[in-house]
Parts: sequence; structure tokens; C-alpha cells
Amino acid sequence: MITLHHSPVHSDPELMGGTLVFRGTRVPAQTLLDYFQDGYDLDGFLEEFPSVGRADAEEFLRLARSEARS
Repeated sequence: MITLHHSPVHSDPELMGGTLVFRGTRVPAQTLLDYFQDGYDLDGFLEEFPSVGRADAEEFLRLARSEARS
């Protein structure tokens, strides 16, 4: 199970209604997954959302893949 402790994403009811976003941004984590589903790559996502760091995006993907295998 993905935990939000020490995660590149977080949820705050005061920010975007509690949507899971990348820390320090208002970019929903789901947006990255949607980009991949639509055929884009990580570089394309990072170009469109420069407030998200590469390390955070990669860590989120690692956690999501790990969760999907569980």
C-alpha cells in the first residue's frame, strides 16, 4: 500500500479538495498517469508541468508500479 509519509505526493483537504498532488504544487498526481495513458512520456509531462521535479515524478511512478504489483 502506498503511504503518504515521505512521499512525493500528498493530500490536503484545504488544497484542491484533497486531490492527491505533487508536494509543493497544485499538479494532481493522476495527471502524470493520464499523460502516460495518452501516449506521452515523462519528459513531455515535465515540460508541461515544470513545477514537478523529475525525482518526484520518478518516485511517484515507482511507488505506483510497486502498488500495482501488490
